[in-house]
Amino acid sequence: MLSNIEKIQFRVLFRQFLFRIVDLELLAPEGDLAKLLGHFASLLLFFSVIMALVALFMGSPPPGPAGIAQCWTMEHFLIATTMLVVGLFAVLSWDSSFPDRRDMLVLAPLPIRVETLLLAKVAAVAAALGATVLALNIFSGITWPLSWIPPNGGAIGFLRALAAYWVTTFAAGVFIFGSVLGLQGVAAQLLSRRTFLRVSAVLQILAFSLFIGMYFLEPHWAYPKAMTAEQNQAALAWLPSYWFLALFQMLNGSMPLALLRLAERAVVGVSAATLGAGAAFLLCYFRNLRKIIEEPDITPARKTFTWPFRLGNATCTAIANFSVRTLLRSRQHRAIVCFYLGVGFSIVFLYLKSGIERRTPHDLGTVNSGQTGVPLLASSIVMIFVAILGTRVAFSIPADLRANWIFRIVPLPRPSDCVVGARRGLLLLAAVPIWCASAALFVSVWPLRKAILHLGILALLAVALAEGSMLSFRKIPFTCSYLPGKANVYLAFWTYSMLGVPVLDLCTRVEWHALHNVRSSFAIMIMLGAVSAGLKWWNSFLTKSREIELKFEESPEPAVFALDLHRDGELIDSAVRQ
Repeated sequence: MLSNIEKIQFRVLFRQFLFRIVDLELLAPEGDLAKLLGHFASLLLFFSVIMALVALFMGSPPPGPAGIAQCWTMEHFLIATTMLVVGLFAVLSWDSSFPDRRDMLVLAPLPIRVETLLLAKVAAVAAALGATVLALNIFSGITWPLSWIPPNGGAIGFLRALAAYWVTTFAAGVFIFGSVLGLQGVAAQLLSRRTFLRVSAVLQILAFSLFIGMYFLEPHWAYPKAMTAEQNQAALAWLPSYWFLALFQMLNGSMPLALLRLAERAVVGVSAATLGAGAAFLLCYFRNLRKIIEEPDITPARKTFTWPFRLGNATCTAIANFSVRTLLRSRQHRAIVCFYLGVGFSIVFLYLKSGIERRTPHDLGTVNSGQTGVPLLASSIVMIFVAILGTRVAFSIPADLRANWIFRIVPLPRPSDCVVGARRGLLLLAAVPIWCASAALFVSVWPLRKAILHLGILALLAVALAEGSMLSFRKIPFTCSYLPGKANVYLAFWTYSMLGVPVLDLCTRVEWHALHNVRSSFAIMIMLGAVSAGLKWWNSFLTKSREIELKFEESPEPAVFALDLHRDGELIDSAVRQ
């Protein structure tokens, strides 16, 4: 039993560990952590509300095999989405799941028992996991079980379906989160501290790619005939979302006997993940704490890398070099960019799977080129867009906020050079890799002339996107504090959802037709070049027409604006009044 002092310590540590899911040192002084967490929770609640409305408008499923297939499809969709969200949460909280060097340096000198630290961390992780699953299913987890009541189930059947759904979703979340923690624990035990930190970044990206790939690429077998087919059992044994679908059917009393093996896999998987996570925590707190303190996180590099070319003057080159090195070294920022790239890959896959290219009215080229041309165009456009957007978002998140004093005391020649260097660093980090990959793809599968024309259009599109994304950027990348709540997430979501696919389809159709005519292709290039030049001129005008200052601390817009009016040599501070 914990004493009164240990209970107080537990509550304080629990609160700190729970809030440490987001690194507080990255936030601006005016930043509200509750507002940031509220945005995350509201996104999950928004999804739950939409799914609940779908359940209410769809009503009861039709009788027979069609109704069963409809119910199983929605059950699998909600379970797989829960597993995806929990997996993304586990990846994004990768560095906060276990104690780091800063925790040990602060807490080790204090009279706190290791058992108290362990209990507080486990409780914080469990609370975060439970809140994530609860927010994602709080409304849909009540309305959809109404459609999954077994025949003649009545009120008891509804309660059983409700309990089966919530047990299954929490079990699926525990399986994903426990597997990630167990993987981290195994790597931490087998490797030294420095090697673990380097391998940890690779494991984080691989885990993120695995969750995204499994969600979008797994086959659609959420109906009894496919799940009970003998030829599908080998593949189903490697698809955890179908394990938990079988577990839900078993708990709901509607499972065919052929799915018993899959339900058993779910139970074994949850048990193994829980034991693995528990063992990882125990080994970390009772064996690795000294290793964290004694071994340095990073060591001096043996080989120095010299920047091979210049990107303007010395200031522009230095800022671009700093941007590239910071993104390549920071695990958190690489995870942000990988998140956007994963979303881009999923959009490309859905575009290919939905068959939009079959509805594209083109009659040029052979049948094969017509079937593969439009999706390839769409894939390159989507990937260049998400790469620039993700890198631009990563630029706004500081790497080490306490170190930006270096830039504050250095007498920079012109702040506009820093903005130019950041823009060129964005192009070098985001646009160049995607363009090179697209060049290798299109040159190998398309005629040379058509490939060169598309690559020219793609390069100008990347420049225009980079110029547009940097219009309001007045910072050195990775050095300014983050102020949550500035982005209108809901407006962006509906804008991309309602306009994204039609605009993408229109652009690909126009370019596909233009690529068969050199004159039309050059017309598109001239238009994109004019847009890029206009955005570049506007950027230059904004940075040179006013005395700009680089931002190192984000601050919210003031509620009252001073007009600073002068009359008879006196300054009159007037404010906007109601």
